Amino acid sequence: MSRNHQTDIVVIGGGLAGLSLALRLADRFRVTILTKRSLNEGSTRYAQGGIAAVLSPEDSFESHIEDTLVAGAGLCDPEAVRFVVENGPQNIYWLIDQGVQFTRERSEDGESHYHLTREGGHSHRRIIHATDATGKAVSGILEENVKHHPNITVRENWLAIDLITSARIDAAGNNRCLGVYALDQEKRKVRTIRAGSTVLATGGASKAYLYTSNPDTSTGDGIAMAWRAGCRVANMEFMQFHPTCLYHPQAKSFLISEALRGEGALLKLPDGTRFMPEHDPRAELAPRDIVARSIDYEMKKRGLDNVLLDISHKPARFIKSHFPNIYKRCKQYGYDLAREPVPVVPAAHYTCGGVVTDLDARTGLERLYAIGECTYTGLHGANRLASNSLLECLVFSEAAAKYIQANPPEKDDTAIPDWDESRVTDPDEEIVVSHNWDELRRSLWDYVGIVRTNKRLARAERRIELLREEIQEYYSNFRVSNDLIELRDLVQVAELIVRSAQMRKESRGLHYTRDYPETLPDDQAGPTIIAPD
Repeated sequence: MSRNHQTDIVVIGGGLAGLSLALRLADRFRVTILTKRSLNEGSTRYAQGGIAAVLSPEDSFESHIEDTLVAGAGLCDPEAVRFVVENGPQNIYWLIDQGVQFTRERSEDGESHYHLTREGGHSHRRIIHATDATGKAVSGILEENVKHHPNITVRENWLAIDLITSARIDAAGNNRCLGVYALDQEKRKVRTIRAGSTVLATGGASKAYLYTSNPDTSTGDGIAMAWRAGCRVANMEFMQFHPTCLYHPQAKSFLISEALRGEGALLKLPDGTRFMPEHDPRAELAPRDIVARSIDYEMKKRGLDNVLLDISHKPARFIKSHFPNIYKRCKQYGYDLAREPVPVVPAAHYTCGGVVTDLDARTGLERLYAIGECTYTGLHGANRLASNSLLECLVFSEAAAKYIQANPPEKDDTAIPDWDESRVTDPDEEIVVSHNWDELRRSLWDYVGIVRTNKRLARAERRIELLREEIQEYYSNFRVSNDLIELRDLVQVAELIVRSAQMRKESRGLHYTRDYPETLPDDQAGPTIIAPD
């Protein structure tokens, strides 16, 4: 196999954002999808709750917009919010046209319609879903459609290393993205992929934290690559912690969907006492930042390892039919949702900031686009409203597809050098990588978690800088490997998270600091935007 590959569009990432974009462009362009693991291992597959969209006559765009703005704590871009919400329904129907089977129910008059559930922060039932495994249902259909499209090539186990830019090879004209270098993990070769347009759809960076609901692939690769290529990033301090992940040593932070609380599940202390009404009048249906911080407060105050989530007061048939997969997984770990509460803790879940894009999904680098969780679009503000994430993937994949179709890139014959391995050797001690990986994730968890202080952030900053220097030295001297590439990206993202958190002198949304507990007036606050030097 040649080390050099050429394609019209290279999409880095195989989740909902990347797959939907590829399908929308493939009738006109040759599309190559790179996935760092197998195609079915992206974060989308793990999404349980569903997709928020205005699909009921009792609901309205204005209501969805208002709920999003409230959850975003004054930092959402109103134009971006309206753009996403108003383009939501057509994207749900696009998924249905692709073959996705969402859950249906019959009304009292016998008519069949899609079942809509409600989650925290939403004022209406507007979450369309496929039982409690929406991500799996959606990604499964799109994966099959991608595999059978003649113009789409999927390169599994190809891990992107860095973007290829004209400025790095001293090419004439405006700086532009020419493609990407990627490690073919099976052949252990670095490939050069030249592309007319390059799209980052790499997901978030929650693997920077010790405890996360995300799969091992969520290492912030797209954010780090875009930053190194000269793109701006924004709002990296806003890391969302999902309030309810199963607390069990073998569960690997299995997420228990917010939809359970939407259907009546209650948060309780070990003695059975509810505590959310004391923290917020919306109780269990408050936005995620409030629920996660409330749980963290109760755990620290009382010295608890976990709190309890209880839906056992609902009929067993209801629980098993609405949450079959969650019921089954909890049963595997010895908990019966229909009979008893289950232990839960918060865990890092969603990256609300990322690469700055416009409403066409364009970054600041010509011919480079970004969609999905790796981006900052202005939709989420200081806290993402539940089930707006998959919606964002769909709407911006549509927007990017429309822009690329209307503005196809001109042919670029700039000579791209092959990856240079002439001055590196095979690594002598892999323990350096695994040790740094553990230390980095523990430092973020301990010092840049749900509650922060200036002192904690300074400690994290010092440790991350030492780790970054050590990792860069290792990267410069040894051949790249999967773990080394991901660790290099993760330490860069960790640095951006800490820098962003230090810049915000207030508490807002997902960023809570004891040194600045008050929230500034909205006209004195804005997104935290960082540009490379």
